[in-house]
Amino acid sequence: MKSLRLLPAAGLLAALLAAHSAPPERTMFPPVRGVREMVGAANNFEVEAGFRILAAGGNAVDAGVAAVLTAAVTEQSRFGLGGEMPLLVKMKGKKVALISGVGVAPSGATAEFYRRRRPEPWEEGSDEFPPIPSIGIRAAVVPGVFDGLILALERFGTKSFAEVAAPAIEYARGFPLPEEFASFLERDEQILKLWPVSWKFYYPHGRPPQAGDVVRYKQLARTLTELVKAERRARGSRQKRLRAVRDYFYKGKIARKIARFSRENGGLITYNDMAGFRATLEAPVSTTYRGYTVSKPGFWSQGPALLEALNILEGFDLREMGHNSTQYLHTVVEALKLAMADRDRYYGDPKFADIPAKRLLSKEYAAERRRLIDPEAASTEHRPGPLGPPLDLSARRGKPVPDRWVSDTTCVNVVDRHGNVFSATPSGAWLPSVIAGDTGIPLSTRLQSFVLIDGHPNVLEPGKRPRITLSPTLVTHGGRPFLIMSTPGGDNQDQATLQVLLDIIEFGMTPQQAVEAPRVRSYHLYSSFGNHAFAPGKLAAEERIPPDVTAELGVLGHRVVVRGPWSDSASPTVILIRNGALHGGADPRRARFVFGR
Repeated sequence: MKSLRLLPAAGLLAALLAAHSAPPERTMFPPVRGVREMVGAANNFEVEAGFRILAAGGNAVDAGVAAVLTAAVTEQSRFGLGGEMPLLVKMKGKKVALISGVGVAPSGATAEFYRRRRPEPWEEGSDEFPPIPSIGIRAAVVPGVFDGLILALERFGTKSFAEVAAPAIEYARGFPLPEEFASFLERDEQILKLWPVSWKFYYPHGRPPQAGDVVRYKQLARTLTELVKAERRARGSRQKRLRAVRDYFYKGKIARKIARFSRENGGLITYNDMAGFRATLEAPVSTTYRGYTVSKPGFWSQGPALLEALNILEGFDLREMGHNSTQYLHTVVEALKLAMADRDRYYGDPKFADIPAKRLLSKEYAAERRRLIDPEAASTEHRPGPLGPPLDLSARRGKPVPDRWVSDTTCVNVVDRHGNVFSATPSGAWLPSVIAGDTGIPLSTRLQSFVLIDGHPNVLEPGKRPRITLSPTLVTHGGRPFLIMSTPGGDNQDQATLQVLLDIIEFGMTPQQAVEAPRVRSYHLYSSFGNHAFAPGKLAAEERIPPDVTAELGVLGHRVVVRGPWSDSASPTVILIRNGALHGGADPRRARFVFGR
């Protein structure tokens, strides 16, 4: 590899210091460690729910499902029960398994329908709006997360639905509102007035509740309680009782309510869409990096892009470059650009499209891609590999949608005392959300992640999964779990995950040091949301990156925007398993919690 151009003396000193600096001994949050079990999530309610199930003898999957259900109550700023979720599970002595709890496009959601659509009320007065709405009922896919949770319980759990749902039902009957949730309700007051059912659900007293106020979601509590009753009425094995719960949601009273509300309010979800949906158990995709095996969700997610980036970076001596040095950050960002270009061009639901998966994840292909990285200049081109006919990915219209309409995602990670692990990225149905009648269930807006480009693997088709950004990570070493991690952050999820993973593997940081380390984020990709905008060369850097480094990145051609010291949008929780101990990390950029014992 060629060396970087000569730096001025001050810049050279800063680069040398960055290259050889040790990780900070102290962290903003204290490290969390344990020897038996650990739960990482977004708030104390979710972590408590997971530990309640672990204390009652449940395993990691039981606890993880309980935490996700609790998130669907207490973290609706980021995720609701009508959303979606990829889940990685590794039971002791077994292979890594993947569950796709990701909803599909309704039967009426065709590309032609959205090409002909009229503007929604919030878009009126402008002829510049995204092809598929970013919010509202016409952006909804079939709810997928619930079937994913039931499938996880059925295949890997030990507890009943009643047991794992108990914390969520308790919190739905009353919990003190977290700050972020409260701020989102204040922010979205005007848009939620367009949807009377949502307004009544979130503002029962006619005004936004304040942080710390006890809020009660009685309709959601009733829906969860009805699901518990469906389980109790069923006869037969535990699996049959869990299927009765699933059928009540997708074929019974709840499905009929969601379909009726959709029909009466201009939505596209039908009863047949609900009844025909199935979450799936699949094999994950994976690669090796420095002797570690990294597993991710499939090409219906952006997860393989992280694997592509790791394959490219394995050919560089990143440790010698030094953590967050100019050369290091330039190399990582350029590898991410190449991986994300492939994501933008070739990823989609493999049930509908022929994905060149083996080629994309091969070490030989990575070697070809690695040669495209110029150590002295940042690329400003979108460069997918030559694995298929070229497509014009800029076939879009409209200005970028407001950031507040992409509220993204949460994360749940669990390790139990037996060594089983659970890593999920629940998402969708975030605020501002449409509540489906009196079910208390918010609907997703994930339909916006499709494109309307003929011939593209991610072109909108009925019954198809959108190519989502959700991307938990499970790393093994010698066949045993080494690390699990998931994060919110939309298109930034795997960029942040890559940097945190390298901080741990290459630079020996603890999970807490790694999640707190300053990061960069590339916008050199087609956004997965709204009008799928592309920002060539744009790179956001937290101001804790040394100023001389950001200046030199600018000299190399990166369009650097320096933002606040803790401004990165991703916020992972991490659990590392090493030498008989569990080591947790919780990112302070957003409310994250991790607890172990």
